[in-house]
Amino acid sequence: MITLKSRREIDEMKRAGEILAATHKEIKKLIKPGITTWDIEVFTEEFLRKNDATPEQKGFEGYEYATCASINDEICHGFPRKQPLKEGDIVTVDMVVNYHGALADSAWTYAVGQVTPEVERLLEVTRKSMYLGIEQAQVGNRIGDIGHAIQTYVEGENLSVVREFIGHGVGPTLHEKPDVPHFGTAGKGLRLKEGMVITIEPMVNIGGWKAKMDDNGWTARTVDGSLSAQYEHTIAITKDGPEILTYQGEND
Repeated sequence: MITLKSRREIDEMKRAGEILAATHKEIKKLIKPGITTWDIEVFTEEFLRKNDATPEQKGFEGYEYATCASINDEICHGFPRKQPLKEGDIVTVDMVVNYHGALADSAWTYAVGQVTPEVERLLEVTRKSMYLGIEQAQVGNRIGDIGHAIQTYVEGENLSVVREFIGHGVGPTLHEKPDVPHFGTAGKGLRLKEGMVITIEPMVNIGGWKAKMDDNGWTARTVDGSLSAQYEHTIAITKDGPEILTYQGEND
């Protein structure tokens, strides 16, 4: 079911998004060699509760943590752990914030210390592809316009877009319709309407796009061992264009 949100509901989700964005800005300050993703997990849960918010994904379908923390070749849904991050690693931190029942969802990939030019390029292309997708989140456009913009750009840069994991509607629950693939054909798919709130969250690999699952049943990683990055915002589709509800300001 697709739930169209009122302006009041979008503003409530935007408040959740502001808390989420503030969390990511604080996490950016923490990222350095030697920190663990468990440290990030503990910080995130404490920070959210100090801001009268809760981690929505904790307990979702049995998931046990406030964050997903995916390192290097892990595409998504990595568990927080006590293994120190090393110089040159990348880590994607994904979370969903619940503020008085309003939800926001955002992921960000961070470089740990200095990374190679190839890795810097992966992060730049992935982030830009998200914004190219967001530009297509206009009333009257179609879902395929979003995916086409992302896929065309990423593949033009000789990188690949993950197919198995896609964006989605948000609110009143974590995963709502519509599905929002990061690949597709322009002019195809569901027509976008004012009041839809969706995530756009491309996962981009240096190598091939295929994923495999770890034995834990949650964590996905690249089949070929190549690095993977992800950036995600929650977007409201309004008559004035896409509105980023998880905007980080100068960090974006």
